[in-house]
Amino acid sequence: MQQQTAAELLSDKGPFKEAIKGFSERQSQQLMAQDVESALDEKQVLLVEAGTGTGKTYSYLVPALMFDGRVVISTGTRNLQDQLVHKDLPNAIKALKRYRKVALLKGRQNYLCLHRMDISMESGRFTTRDTYEQLVQIRDWSAKTKDGDLSQVHFLPDDSPAIPFATSSAENCLGSECPSFQDCFVAKARRRALEADIVVVNHHLLMADLVLKEDGFGELLPHANAYIVDEAHQLPDVATAYFGQSVTTRQLMELARDSDVMYRTEVGDSRPLLEAAQALEKETADFRLALGDEGQRQFWHRYFSRAKIKDAYEQLVDTIKQLKEVLLSLASRSKELENLAERASDIYVRAELFCELDENNQVQWVEVHRRSFMLNSTPLNVAEPFQKAIDIYRNAAWVFTSATLAISENFEHFRDQLGWRHTHEAIYPSPFDYRDQSLFYLPRFMGNPSHQEYTQNFIEQVIPLLKASGGRAFLLFTSHRALHQAAKLLEPYREFDVLVQGSAGKTWLLEKFRQAHAGVLLGTYSFWEGVDVVGDALSFVAIDKLPFGSPGDPVTQARIKALRNEGKDPFRHYQLPEAIIALKQGAGRLIRDVSDKGLLMIGDPRLCARDYGHDFIVNLPDMTRTRHQSVAQEYLEAL
Repeated sequence: MQQQTAAELLSDKGPFKEAIKGFSERQSQQLMAQDVESALDEKQVLLVEAGTGTGKTYSYLVPALMFDGRVVISTGTRNLQDQLVHKDLPNAIKALKRYRKVALLKGRQNYLCLHRMDISMESGRFTTRDTYEQLVQIRDWSAKTKDGDLSQVHFLPDDSPAIPFATSSAENCLGSECPSFQDCFVAKARRRALEADIVVVNHHLLMADLVLKEDGFGELLPHANAYIVDEAHQLPDVATAYFGQSVTTRQLMELARDSDVMYRTEVGDSRPLLEAAQALEKETADFRLALGDEGQRQFWHRYFSRAKIKDAYEQLVDTIKQLKEVLLSLASRSKELENLAERASDIYVRAELFCELDENNQVQWVEVHRRSFMLNSTPLNVAEPFQKAIDIYRNAAWVFTSATLAISENFEHFRDQLGWRHTHEAIYPSPFDYRDQSLFYLPRFMGNPSHQEYTQNFIEQVIPLLKASGGRAFLLFTSHRALHQAAKLLEPYREFDVLVQGSAGKTWLLEKFRQAHAGVLLGTYSFWEGVDVVGDALSFVAIDKLPFGSPGDPVTQARIKALRNEGKDPFRHYQLPEAIIALKQGAGRLIRDVSDKGLLMIGDPRLCARDYGHDFIVNLPDMTRTRHQSVAQEYLEAL
């Protein structure tokens, strides 16, 4: 009997109709599944934009499960990984009655490292009592866990200071020479991945594997026959981070701390190691003080040109060198010391880069926080290094999909970012009836978006609509400053349950919002995408401004300059496409289901006042539009 095609399996006559409650045939889902199936069989590079409601997850899962070969699926976040592995894949496997071995693989910082935990507990050197207490709780949990995934530790905050004491990194992992290797959760996860038919990773792990290649456990990707990248619009930014170089407070402090631990547990006769580690801690703190107050990202050369900062940085680099030399002299005494010496050498090489101020195809910039700093060297274009990195995987199929991959039905921007030249492409619009399900409101009297009173004007326009909707709203901002100003302006309105990004974890805020009677959630870019609130809990999304990148950002400035030097219009080739993709994501928070209804408000008057406003509007869903606040209020009241 001939095997059914992916499109046939997703029809009303296929197995999903009975296996999954509420499933119904969608033509766009079937057509996309057909495209993905062909791409996998013929080893094509396929770009697919699939609008919200298309059902793109099953459109790629069904061909992946029917494919005879290993498939790596990469998603944007760990939450989406968990959803695929614990919900979508089991449902699809059950419906298809086709067993395929599935493995979930996260970055090593998500897994407990028994050896790191043991030596941390043995050294007893912690910055706070909370860190120690959390590590004790992790140790107690370690006796019960099967896979060591720290996301299962519900008492542990995402930014817990105990995490570095209980996890390994590619730099400090001892690999097969670790005394706890037989029980290593990372090694077990990698082994499961190597035995699996479907491996679910995230973009950070995908790029780490492409860029680093060697991390003590061999490679994952060369063994796959196909790669499916969901939320693919995020990949160029993730790739940019991985093809760059950085020196951070955390890297330096962890190097100093781990050296101190080695002195206390292995080489107590080497006083120079303790002195070098303590010197690195001091010089790192002194350099942070020399940088001055925290602020926005800045070009590194603007800091390095100041004598005080230049001297402090050169002293810091010299201190890294001294610690490196001490560690190299001790490296033969144990694998851990050898590993630590290699790590110090690597950090020293990177630190020296920032003494040279070489910005050929790179931009060097610094980010200063209250207690930390990050020195970064970022490539202006990742197309060439990305294509070079995947050179050995050209015999595999690549599928890139997202709800926001094309601009005005053209994939040129995404193709150029990653250097693709020969691709197959398809666009499947959302099946939702946006004209019936939503209203798009553009206020008439908002004023100049750069004016200092703009956020106040925006909130004044929003408040009557919040009252009409009874809350149930997302207010999305393009800056943290506007977010905090808006939160302050909403304080007197006690009838709303105001939830502000940064006041708690993202997952907790979303859960509170869904449960709230009159929830109003204020967020910046992390809430513009990957957030799914279906039903009556969300009926109103307001966006303050068009999401252009900050003109003061050094990476943006450098890319603008580079494009001008190439004779290109940076606004049309870079700034506008990036902003359109971001706005499509933000607007996409409103309608998540065929039964959803709601109002989208975008405050920015440039949508009507500037020629490029049309470029944004044609890339948004085809909603009914109004410029009258009374119409918007009546619409929300009727909901």
